[in-house]
Parts: sequence; C-alpha cells; structure tokens
Amino acid sequence: MAALIPSGLFRRPWLPALAGAVLVLAAVAAYSRSLQVPFLFDDAPAIERNTTIRQLWPLSEVLSPPQTAAGATGRPIVNLTLALNYAAHGLNPRGFHLFNLVVHALAGLTLFGLVRRTLLMGPLRGQFGDDALPVSLATAGLWLVHPLLTEAVICVVQRSELLVGLFYLLTLYFFARSVDAAKPAQWRIMAVGACLLGMASKEVMATAPLLVLLYDRTFVAGTFRESWRQRRGFYLALAATWLPLAMLVLRHQQRAGTVGFGLGVSPWHYLLTQCQALTLYLKLSLWPHPLVLDYGVGVAQSLTEIWPQGLLVIALLAATALALWRRPVLGFAGAWFFVILAPSSSFLPLTTQPIAEHRMYLPLAAVLALVVAGFRALLDRADARICTTLVAMFGLGWLTLERSNDYRSEEAIWLETIAQQPLNARAHASLGHVRAVAGQWNDALAHYAEAIRLRPDYADAQSDYASILLKISRAPAALPHLEAALRLKPADDDIRYNLAVAQAQTGQLDQAMVNLEAVLKQNPLNSAAWNNLGDIRLKIGRQAGAVTAFEEALRIVPRSAAAHNNAGTALASLRRWPEALRHYADAVQLAPNNPTIHSNYGDALFQMGNPLEAANEYQTALRLSPELAMLHYKLGNVWLQLSRFAEAEHAFEKTLLLQPDFPPAHHNLGLALVQLGRPAEAVAHYQETLRQLPDSAATHYSLAVAMAQLGRISEAIIHDEEALRLQPDFPSARDHRQKLLEQR
Repeated sequence: MAALIPSGLFRRPWLPALAGAVLVLAAVAAYSRSLQVPFLFDDAPAIERNTTIRQLWPLSEVLSPPQTAAGATGRPIVNLTLALNYAAHGLNPRGFHLFNLVVHALAGLTLFGLVRRTLLMGPLRGQFGDDALPVSLATAGLWLVHPLLTEAVICVVQRSELLVGLFYLLTLYFFARSVDAAKPAQWRIMAVGACLLGMASKEVMATAPLLVLLYDRTFVAGTFRESWRQRRGFYLALAATWLPLAMLVLRHQQRAGTVGFGLGVSPWHYLLTQCQALTLYLKLSLWPHPLVLDYGVGVAQSLTEIWPQGLLVIALLAATALALWRRPVLGFAGAWFFVILAPSSSFLPLTTQPIAEHRMYLPLAAVLALVVAGFRALLDRADARICTTLVAMFGLGWLTLERSNDYRSEEAIWLETIAQQPLNARAHASLGHVRAVAGQWNDALAHYAEAIRLRPDYADAQSDYASILLKISRAPAALPHLEAALRLKPADDDIRYNLAVAQAQTGQLDQAMVNLEAVLKQNPLNSAAWNNLGDIRLKIGRQAGAVTAFEEALRIVPRSAAAHNNAGTALASLRRWPEALRHYADAVQLAPNNPTIHSNYGDALFQMGNPLEAANEYQTALRLSPELAMLHYKLGNVWLQLSRFAEAEHAFEKTLLLQPDFPPAHHNLGLALVQLGRPAEAVAHYQETLRQLPDSAATHYSLAVAMAQLGRISEAIIHDEEALRLQPDFPSARDHRQKLLEQR
C-alpha cells in the first residue's frame, strides 16, 4: 500500500492547487453541453423581456429589476450580472451559460477550501488531519458534478442560486481563514462583504449569519457564549447585512404575487408539501433519478397524503437537534441542510414552485459531506477511498452530462417534464408555447387545452390559448377564454388588451374601446393600444379621434409604419390629403415591401393630382402582390385618366381575370374600349355591369354612348332615360338624350 500512496503525500504544498485544477476540469466536463442550451423557463422574463439589463448606466436602473423579471426580481446583483452578460454578447445564451459555469466552478473551489480548513481545525484535526485534502476533494468533486444541480447551473436565471451559494460559501470560508490569520480583521471584512453581496443575490442568504455563528460554536469557539464574547463586533456587522435585505424584501413585497400569505396557498398546506419536498430532495441526493425541471404548483391538502414523509422529516429534525447538543459536528451538517432550506421549505408559501430541485444547490453539500465521511469510515484503505471517489465522480458526471442533453431545446425539456409529471399544467402550457412559436397551432392548442383542463384557474394558459385563436382568426372562440383570464387576473393589461382585440374582431366595438381606454389609463405609452383604439374610432366614424390616437401612437413609437399608414388612412377619410400624403410617404420608407402601404400612398398621390407617381406606387405594390385585383383596377383608373387606353384595357382585363364579378372593372374596361374604337366589346361589359348593378346611372349612360356609336339610337335613348330616372340631375345623360332625339 505504501508504494501506491506514499506517506505524507497529501501534505505536499502543491497538491491543493492540483486538486483545484481537477475540480475545475470535472465541472467543465460535466457541463460542457450546457453552453449549447437555449434560454428556458424563467429566462424569458428575466433576460429576453428584461429591459433593465440592456444598459450598464445608470447603475440605479440596472440594480432595480422590474417585478416581472422572475428570478432577477428583488435581486440586484443577479440583474447586474445579466446586464454584464448582455453588454458582452447581447442575447447569445452561450455567454450567459459560461458565466453560470464559472460561478459554479468557483463555488466548488470555495467548498473545497472550506471543507479542507474545517477538517484541519481543532475538533476534527486529529481525526481527519492527513485525510483533509482527499475528503474535501471528494466532497467538492461529487458536489460539482452531481446531476441534482443541473437545473441550478443550466437554467440561466437560476444563477441567483449559484451566486448566493458562492457568497454563502465565501462568507464561511473567509471566516474560517480569519480564525488563525495574523490579521483576522481583513478576512472578517471580506466575510461581511460576501454576506452583503449574497443578501442582494437571493433571500436565502438571510440564514448565513446564523450558520456562521453555529460554525464558530461547532468548530472554533466551542460555545455560543464564547463565540459572541470573542467576535461580537463581527456578528453585529453580519447582522447589519439583514437591513439591505429587509429593504429589498419590503420593496418587492410578495415578489410580484409569487411569495407570501394570502395568495391562494395556505401556510399549512405549503408546510405539508414541504415534507414531500424535503424527502424528495434527500432521495435525489442519493439517487438522482428522475430529475424534473418543474413539479408544478400543486400542494398537499391533508396529513394523510404525507404522513410517512412527515414522520421522516420530524425524525431528522429531532436527530439534528440532539446531535447539535451531543455531537455538534454531525449536528452542524443537519443544521446546514435544514437552515439553508428553511426560507423556501417551511410555512411561507412560494406559490409558483412549491418544489424545486435548484433549492438543493447548497444543502446538497451537507448530504455529500456525510456520505463521504461514511465511506471513509467504511473503507480503511486510502486507495479504495480514492478509487471509490473517482468512480462516483465519473458516474455522477456522466449522469449530469446526459441530463444536460434533456435541456438541448425547450421542446425536449418540456417533453421530458411531461413524461415525468403528466398532470403538470404549466409543463403542458410551456410546451404549447414552444409549439406556438414553431407555428404548430393545432399542437399548441391541444397542450394549452390540456393545461386548462388540469387547472381551469390557470389565467396565463387561458390567455395564451386565446392568443393563438386570435392569430388563426378565431376571435369568437378566443373571447370566453380571455374573459375567464381577465376574471382571474383583473389587473393584467395584456389580457385586457387581447380581449379588446377579440372584441373588435367580433364587432363588439364599444366594449373593445372601453377596454383599450382602460389599458391606456394604466399605461399611456402602449402604442399598440393607441393604434387599435384609432382603428375602432375610424370604423365608428370618429375620424378626428382616430387621427389623435394614431398620432399618439407615433409619439411613442415614431418609426411605426403601421401607425403612419393608419394615420394616413384616417386623414384621407377626412380628405386632408396633404397630411395623409406625408404619413404614407413615411410609412413607405419604413416598410418598402408592404403592398398595402404603397397602394394607399398611390391613392393619396392620385387624389393630389399626381397620377404618374400614383401609377409608380401601384406598380410597385403589384410587383410585391401581383394577385391583388384591386391594385390592377386602381392602376387601370390612372391609365384611363391619362388617356393611355390600351394600358388601361390591360389593367382592367387583369382585374377581371383575378376577380370576374367586379362591376366597376367591367364598367371602366368598357370606357377604355369605347376610346379604343371598340364599342361593341364595351357594350358587353356594360351589360355585365348592369347585371350586377342594375341601378347604376353612370353605366346606363355609358351604355347609351356605346350604343349610339353602333347606331342603335332607340336603345341608346332608353338607357339615357333610365340614367335620368335613377339620377335626375345627370346633365351628361340629359344632353346626350336630347342630341339623340334631335338626330332621330
């Protein structure tokens, strides 16, 4: 044995550095696939929709994430790191994942240092002295590659767990360094600094001062009284870090309605659920399968559901309390587990995630430390212990690598989640969102429908289901779901806005207008709401109000092609052509490939007496959408006005090829044919026009002109008289009739 592991090997001064390198390599190998993972779950609100990370100055904005920023809300340090990532590489997930991996590796190195120093302290030095390095390496190594931590490391916004874990460990490590340091004050200052940063990273840091005191009592001072006597100032400084945390908690009360009392989950039911959670966490620590990204929002309703888990948790809590009295080192490991989990696994409801694997980020270290100590006691040969550690690290690392593969896409991770939790409504809704983004509307609707079936009070699922129905032009079907969603979340302006859109599309214009005005009262900078309000006002004949709404939308978003086009349409309805022309010109510049805007611009140019420019716009629109009959018709009218009758004939024929039942095109084609000396052909088109519009005075007159050219005077007079019957003040028909009567 001596030949395999020489005496004193673990005392070599260079070995801790080598152990650190091994830990970093192990972490990189286990999480190498994480760099390819897209943003997932809460990453969307925390990163993609979080505008406060788009700049690094002013710093006050970066340190004030919005209530909608999910895991970054109320956690300024987390938001700052997201802003730094964004400044470096925009919304490329790779950089965000690399940052998470670096923080995780640093936390592993800190855990290694903390365990090693702890094992070299008084109570444990005699027992672990020579084995301090391999035991600490095994503990940190297993922790770094354990698959239970994949959610915390791979989901970007869960860096709140990574950061608080790092700062928590640094607080303890810096304190441990201060114990035998020549100048302990500098280490204690760094400990307080790390504690302060942790408080700004996640609320679980609130337990750190208590755990430091317990660590001091267990491994350094021996009693709480002695700890307080020797380091009273240090503990007061640590306690002072609770103040900024309290300010953050008060500022972000209930974290946008996800944490706290009175949110639909009773403390008792939540506490019962945590018995299930704690038991599950322990099981996954020892046997990490199956792992689940999201366990849903369900909670236990009675003791009968959880009594075995409840008895186990009570027994473990009692054992921890007894051990703290009789065997403090063992008790400290139990306290580490329960104290760190206390903020999330007690009676304070976290309504959106009663159970979450990422909460085991730090508590797992205590479980693994006990496992490593147990194997050390069972295996008396150093080489056996080392081999066991290497095999365990390789096995856990491989499982982590495989688990990372489940995160390769949003679709993959939600399919895996549904496979493990088929009754998880949020998982179905999340997969529905993925399918909707891919344009797979039927699949998306099916998953949202399942989410609603599982949780009828799931407002977001109701709203998202309705949004898809709106996209596929099924507004009547969307209405009841939006109404249900708004009853569940009456303060949600997005739902109210979508309800207004659905109401407008189903002809409920008055109700839609009321809802849009309510949305704008809460958020006057909602340009889309102003735009839609303008559309409704235009439809009900309030053109001036429509102009005001569209101009307000443009004040908010000046470069909106849609708003410019809509403003032009409203002004055109008021015959304010010069103003309409300016808006259409801006819209064309902003959306040069939009045929509707080119067509509207052409209309304004035509009305302003610029037919050639109008023809250019119509031709541009036709290059973009040659199948639009109305564009060919408008172009034909321009050529007709310019006396370019052959081109007009071609345009009208193209119109009728695309839309045969288009009376105005038949009529105007007749006009062009008459000018081209083909009145007989014109008569056929006029007659087709009258077949569809028998009361068209203009067509009767035009038919009279064509028949007169053909010498059919009597018939011509009949049509002139019919034109005058339909429109008595029709001077051209009157004069033409009189001329024909004189000729006859």
